[in-house]
Amino acid sequence: MNKPLRRVAVFCGLLVLALLIRVNYVQFVQGDTLANDKHNRRVSINQFAQPRGDIIVDGKSLTGSVETPGSDFKYKATFKDGPMWAPVTGYASQAYQTTFLEGVYDKFLTGNDDRLFFNRTIDMLTGKEKQGGTVITTLNAKAQLAAFTGLGKKKGAVAALDPRTGAILALASTPSYDPSSFAGSSTKTDQKNWLALQKANNPDEPMLNRALRQVYPPGSTFKVVTAAAALETGKYTDIDAPTDSPLPWKLPLSSKFLENEGDLPCKNASLRVALKVSCNTVFGHIGDDLGKDKMRAQAEKFGFNQEIMTPVRADASVYSKDMDRPSNALSAIGQYNTAATPLQMAMVAAAIANDGKLMQPYMVDKLQAPNLNVIEQTKPEPFSQPLSPTNAQKLQQMMETVVKEGTGTNAQIDGVTVGGKTGTAQNGVANSKNPYAWFISYAKTADGSPVAVAVVVEDSDASRGDISGGGLAAPIAKKVMEAVLNK
Repeated sequence: MNKPLRRVAVFCGLLVLALLIRVNYVQFVQGDTLANDKHNRRVSINQFAQPRGDIIVDGKSLTGSVETPGSDFKYKATFKDGPMWAPVTGYASQAYQTTFLEGVYDKFLTGNDDRLFFNRTIDMLTGKEKQGGTVITTLNAKAQLAAFTGLGKKKGAVAALDPRTGAILALASTPSYDPSSFAGSSTKTDQKNWLALQKANNPDEPMLNRALRQVYPPGSTFKVVTAAAALETGKYTDIDAPTDSPLPWKLPLSSKFLENEGDLPCKNASLRVALKVSCNTVFGHIGDDLGKDKMRAQAEKFGFNQEIMTPVRADASVYSKDMDRPSNALSAIGQYNTAATPLQMAMVAAAIANDGKLMQPYMVDKLQAPNLNVIEQTKPEPFSQPLSPTNAQKLQQMMETVVKEGTGTNAQIDGVTVGGKTGTAQNGVANSKNPYAWFISYAKTADGSPVAVAVVVEDSDASRGDISGGGLAAPIAKKVMEAVLNK
């Protein structure tokens, strides 16, 4: 071969080599990035090329699929009782992607999950259409209905757990939305409905999952965390012994006195009495006595200051790290910067009900392949041990007194032991807006505690003076507990 031809051959060989390197780089290094690029329309087309798998509650499907003629998307998702279940399912939209369970398990529901490879292969060989997997939840349909109807037209949220396992039984948020209303890609209907739900166009934020993604000042419901800290540190042991709690009590390093809500028997009140009538002075003084570090450590044992994966993400609740003494005293009664999601406060009630052991919250029982094989089964796991069994049982006695003869009597259930704590949390600058009404509770049977609930009512049509945790939130919690207990 003469020299010019040899050079051409070498150059062509280098071009082929470069092409092979580039092809392999694109396929094996950039493959996932390109396949999941939001601008890659083939991804979306494939996502809706077949009916999605179902999300199941109590053996019944919450979701389905219908064909969308005249579109390159063959199917779109449908949702049964969409507004009630939206905080659980989220949405699956041809135009706006997916959220919550529809998002976390999108590949499983579309049949593209690697764990369904065997099923896809069998379907391909037999000529069947690719099928999505099934997500079976832990939700209790009756409890969810009780929570959703209990909230009604009020803005608020409910979270309910099984304290023994951590299984989520109810997760309601109002106002809500219907995921079916924008499941397609029509600019006339789906886009219009989507825009109407956005915060810029709807200040009520119906798409906000208030049970998982909104933190509120917990008000007096946080006093059970302060009581837990008091017992766990060993500084307070007898729940019926007088506490060294002056009345009036001036906030440390301040000229301001901490006020109680009315003329209450709070001077040196015992822990039981202080929780029963909700003494700010007692629990503010205890918080100052323990100090911010011990208070924060106790809150974090319950899950504060970290995101909670259910597997849907819940925002982190807050107990501030950097505070002066008066701020810590206010935080100990659920004010200042203290903030919590309804799920977090349900976790607090659940840990106390479960003799001090807090279980990891979860809302998916198992994933099932189209051939009904179980691909993944959730096993209950401990989250933490915020209290010893002895101290948890003392706190149960205190919370049960609240319901028997204190501020939580509206949560009483015939023949059932109920423990609870009310809260009315300040809202707005200088408490200028209607307060938030809270109630956390659990029901206890001979087999343990099958349900713990947290309810927050963000606003209501009631006059300011009639807004209270015991008046607005406790009846909702009662209905949810009764639904779980089948009463």
